[in-house]
Amino acid sequence: MKSDTAQTILAIDPGFDRCGVALIHTTNPPEIFHSWCISTDKKDTHAQRLAFIFKNVESAILEHKPDAIALETLFFSVNKKTVMAVAESRGVIVVLAGLHHIPLIELSPQEVKLAMTGSGNADKKSVQKMVALTLKIDIAKKLDDEVDAIALGMAAAGTLRLQQFI
Repeated sequence: MKSDTAQTILAIDPGFDRCGVALIHTTNPPEIFHSWCISTDKKDTHAQRLAFIFKNVESAILEHKPDAIALETLFFSVNKKTVMAVAESRGVIVVLAGLHHIPLIELSPQEVKLAMTGSGNADKKSVQKMVALTLKIDIAKKLDDEVDAIALGMAAAGTLRLQQFI
């Protein structure tokens, strides 16, 4: 993916109830093109919710034709049921990347925090503040998952820029 032109990254903060999604252009500094959340219906079956995520992510892929998909790695919490559902959501997105031959950029939450704030131990508010300052956007109107996807996309844009020099 070595190119002098800006690329489009589809950044996804995976979840089962909600996936944050952002389209980021790899200009310097990165620019947000659009962001939103995919929210599943808690009344639907488990399989229907995963299918809903699949259809919505695939629609975004077909519409925006991203050069890469940025995906946050799994964060292990105490709640094993939640971790499994998020892992399945991630799996749906990984499959879509493979089906559409789109390279994956997988970053851990610590890598995103480091890229955004300079500290891998930064709290969520610090990351959100840097997103707002860097992109000059009002994050108060966005859901946390959406802001997380934007931060992920910005970190992935930095990763792509570094790869171009290697």
